[in-house]
Amino acid sequence: MYTAHPDRYARMPYRRTGKSGLKLPALSLGLWHNFGPDRTAESQRAILRRAFDLGITHFDLANNYGPPPGAAESALGDVLRTDFAPHRDELVVSTKAGYLMWPGPYGEWGSRKYLLSSLDQSLTRLGLEYVDVFYSHRFDPETPLEETMGALHSAVQQGKALYVGVSNYSAEQTREAARILGELGTPLLIHQPRYSMLDRRPETEGLLDALDELRVGSIAYSPLEQGLLTGRYLNGVPADSRAASDSPFLQREAVTEDLVTRLRALNALAEGRGQTLAQLALAWVLRGGRVTSALIGASSTRQLDDSVAAIAHLDFDTEELARIDALVGP
Repeated sequence: MYTAHPDRYARMPYRRTGKSGLKLPALSLGLWHNFGPDRTAESQRAILRRAFDLGITHFDLANNYGPPPGAAESALGDVLRTDFAPHRDELVVSTKAGYLMWPGPYGEWGSRKYLLSSLDQSLTRLGLEYVDVFYSHRFDPETPLEETMGALHSAVQQGKALYVGVSNYSAEQTREAARILGELGTPLLIHQPRYSMLDRRPETEGLLDALDELRVGSIAYSPLEQGLLTGRYLNGVPADSRAASDSPFLQREAVTEDLVTRLRALNALAEGRGQTLAQLALAWVLRGGRVTSALIGASSTRQLDDSVAAIAHLDFDTEELARIDALVGP
């Protein structure tokens, strides 16, 4: 029988999400990869238990996470029943809908029919009556935003979600989503953008500024840029890496000689701070408090421990930030 670590809240910092009453851990566990039938149930269970013992109270999902789609929600659902049932009120469970889940015209994007049907399916897989956060996973250019946001509002009204968020929305789309939700009486809680030292679009395209103005929280996905910022690519492309596979998320061509040179320089900076490159990258995303939480993935408890160690050193001096800007650009 699982017994949660008694000191699980001792070291993890928790940050208020926008202007809401909800606090999230500085690091949240994303179940995008590593939670499906190609991994043993015991390894998945061990990662989830270790995460909670380290103070990670937020588990982030989407309907299509696995592979196959739905597998990650089912995996967490199993552990919610076997280990986390006594701790449900200590956990934040989030899921999303927006990408393809089933054939036909109602199986993706942002219609009311798709979003609410998907949420019902997610709740069944999770074995829950409600999720804490339900997201529109991507903006739908062919559905009125009023309909998409109205569906999120309905999820809250129906008691199937406590809060709502958006992901992969531009600054302008986020402002409009927040306006519509505000008029409906369901505030926009959070935005989930892709953000890392190598992908600074939330800064350059004004999204972080918009979130500051709206007082909406943020949770960054891919802060390690699909593994590029983990140190695995300091000597090129390893044969067993994601870039060497047929992954659609990271191609071999992206690992250029120039990039490797910059990664090595970042690694040297990390070593000077007493960190790994991955820890540096996570600390950088969390610097200054503009980002509420950073999403980490883990294929083992050891990898999870390494990532969580980043919280020990989240501060940067001006010289370090200038060096990073010189290497990866503002």
